[in-house]
Amino acid sequence: MFIFEKRTQIPVCIKNRNPKLAGIILSQYGGPDGELSASLRYLSQRFTMPDNMGKALLTDIGTEELAHLEIIGSIVGQLTDGEGARSFDKYGKADYYVDHANGVYTANAAGVPFTASYFQVKADPIADIVEDMAAEQKARATYDNILRLSDDADVNEVIRFLREREVVHYQRFGEGLRIATDKMNEKNFYAFNPSFDTVCNKKTR
Repeated sequence: MFIFEKRTQIPVCIKNRNPKLAGIILSQYGGPDGELSASLRYLSQRFTMPDNMGKALLTDIGTEELAHLEIIGSIVGQLTDGEGARSFDKYGKADYYVDHANGVYTANAAGVPFTASYFQVKADPIADIVEDMAAEQKARATYDNILRLSDDADVNEVIRFLREREVVHYQRFGEGLRIATDKMNEKNFYAFNPSFDTVCNKKTR
């Protein structure tokens, strides 16, 4: 069960309007390394983690990524609030405006819609957690790129916070990977793993 608080994890208060910058940041809303992709990845992978600690880790980080999705949506929404067709055209975002006006749509910076093919679920704790660690580093790198392109202090303050959380998530997944491998048959955890499959078989009987 999720509990929703009527506030964002960090306050979002953007003074200036900028549809071009909004289009860049949109990639972290519906892009391949964005918050929607991350939350769906972790909340889907958690069901086949072999222990409660793994499930809790993925549930915790997956729900935080939903909070980050809300933050990114708030940034994009505030950057485009009240902006009309001419403003979007001026910033080279007329194609986006035609389909979505100033709505917040799940797409990447190039306008490609979100797809579930951005993430994988293998029901293997090693494969899944390693993917999760890579996902956090790719998200961190994307936030780095946004900071290189943005000169808006209000936006950058929030982006830096999100970047820091990706680093923390990476560290937590690293610890989760260590715990998972310790609990598995270390001679086989890169191939067929009897200890993992025994746990799975007990659950299905």
